[in-house]
Amino acid sequence: MTHYAELVEYGIVEHTIGATDLARNLGDVLSRVRYRRDSFVIERNGKPVARVVPIAGAAGGATVAEALTAWTDDSEGDPALADDLAAVDASDRPPVNRWGS
Repeated sequence: MTHYAELVEYGIVEHTIGATDLARNLGDVLSRVRYRRDSFVIERNGKPVARVVPIAGAAGGATVAEALTAWTDDSEGDPALADDLAAVDASDRPPVNRWGS
């Protein structure tokens, strides 16, 4: 197992990002902190000035391992899911005249 894979396995992933890149990608960074539990060191002029880390105990949704366990669980699936997906697919069609108002 690589060092990075070990860090990911234990939920310790820290990235370095410049202040300008953080400003341009704030939503993505915050999503990665919340859902993937990543941490970011923020640099300005090549020097670390701050760290963005997940709050301990904050509701961040399921971890990837929890989601995979739920996905592969032997429980019964929702029998109406296929019908629901077909209904969504049927309703998701572009308009005949895209430029019409």
